Amino acid sequence: MKRLLALGAVVLTTAALAWAGAESTSAPKTGVAAKPVITKAVKGEQCVEDTEYMRRNHMDVLDHHRDKTVIEGVRTKKHSLKECINCHASETTGSVAKGKDDFCVSCHSYAAVKIDCFECHSTKPQASMAMHPMNAESAHYAHKMATQTNDKVSAEDMAGIAQ
Repeated sequence: MKRLLALGAVVLTTAALAWAGAESTSAPKTGVAAKPVITKAVKGEQCVEDTEYMRRNHMDVLDHHRDKTVIEGVRTKKHSLKECINCHASETTGSVAKGKDDFCVSCHSYAAVKIDCFECHSTKPQASMAMHPMNAESAHYAHKMATQTNDKVSAEDMAGIAQ
């Protein structure tokens, strides 16, 4: 009887260890995301704002600058997307959003945030701007409206807003 219990314990222990080992090798790793690659700016000596401030507020800064430019016609270099791209484009790809380690993509992938700026704007410094089917004010207004709705809005629907 003791031999039978000992044999059962050995079989159960072996099966448990084999099962645990098989599961850990076949299951994907969870909770481990690659840290973003944040490269120093290629141009410029210092960012227009403090690094921590820009990490937390860059979208608000870009939105504010966009609104001042598009709606009020006030154009400055300090917070423009074009100037960000001119400084932060990768020396390897020449872009902020072409490769997985490029400045914008690296952090946005890590944070699971979709970047939609480059559907219209160039990802490379001093490149020609993509032509939008409507003027800038209409395009940005349509984009703002689309992001505030729970409905899916296609690019064709957005283009129809300006018509």
